[in-house]
Amino acid sequence: MAPCTWGSVLPFVAMVMVQFIDIGAATINKAAMSKGMSSYVLVVYSTALATVFLLPCFILQKKISLTPSLLGGQFLLGLIGSSNMLLAYNGINFSSPTVASAMGNCIPIFTFILAIVFRMEKLDLRRSSCQAKVLGTIVSVSGAFVVILYKGSVIFSPSNSPHQNFMMILQQSNKWVTGGLMLAMASILKSSWNILQTSIVKNCPSMITVLFFYTFFVTLQSTVFSLFLESNPNAWVIRPDIEMISIVFSAIFGSLFHIGIETWCLHQKGPVFVAMFRPLAVAISAVMVVIFLGEALHLGSVIGSVMIAIGFYAMMWAQVKESSSSAIENEVPNLAATQKTPLLQCSTSAEDG
Repeated sequence: MAPCTWGSVLPFVAMVMVQFIDIGAATINKAAMSKGMSSYVLVVYSTALATVFLLPCFILQKKISLTPSLLGGQFLLGLIGSSNMLLAYNGINFSSPTVASAMGNCIPIFTFILAIVFRMEKLDLRRSSCQAKVLGTIVSVSGAFVVILYKGSVIFSPSNSPHQNFMMILQQSNKWVTGGLMLAMASILKSSWNILQTSIVKNCPSMITVLFFYTFFVTLQSTVFSLFLESNPNAWVIRPDIEMISIVFSAIFGSLFHIGIETWCLHQKGPVFVAMFRPLAVAISAVMVVIFLGEALHLGSVIGSVMIAIGFYAMMWAQVKESSSSAIENEVPNLAATQKTPLLQCSTSAEDG
């Protein structure tokens, strides 16, 4: 087995951090939207602020040629990203971060299928690593649906009374279903975004350029959409409270940090590696919504989180096994070459003598 190096561990650590950042941003955004903040305004202001942060880096970097194909790919990437963000933020507003992270577990399946269709991933069920990856994805997604469909008894309840929680669920039952559908559509778009982003990163060596034009196009496109969808002019006035915090946090961590780390991991490991970390977010959100949003922790969340963890580590084992097999295959030709060289040298010396 190939030795474990920092270069192989860093993408793993980075993607785990991304999951914590995503759930933290979703929790803060949910708190802001619960107090009346428009989800459309949140998307526009957060991406606009991220673009402003990236502008000096884009200007000061080494100039690269901007081809029409690169700008066209970035425009399409921004269109997918803006649609995904608008659907995801509205889905969180109508449901909760737990449902968002659970529905996000459809991303590994869609990404895996799309990667196979576009020949970015090989499906060989005779290999144990491929079997583990498929089974791990199925187990993780099954655990996510357990979190959604089976609540079970309450293990831990915050200060809110059960009656208040029950009445709130009754009042928002229709929005809950709508939010789930929006989040499912956002998962499909996110899978497409992973595939397209991987090809764009290969054609563009500058990550700053990719990030800048992505946030720039998302800002323009989401502004156009939001001006039609958000008709209340007062919604565009930001209050200096949780609304301001959610915008800044989403811009720095939800946009810059998330997109930057994810783009780098896509370049290093590919779209399937990035997507397979999504199941971990359900377990994280199940804890964070109890602490910060006051939702009760149910038995179904615990059972589902355990299933997700099992599937998650099965997929990670498959990823490590594939990486080790590739390293061994690359070492064999090199070893054969090093063994042949001394023999040739000895033969030459004997002839000279």
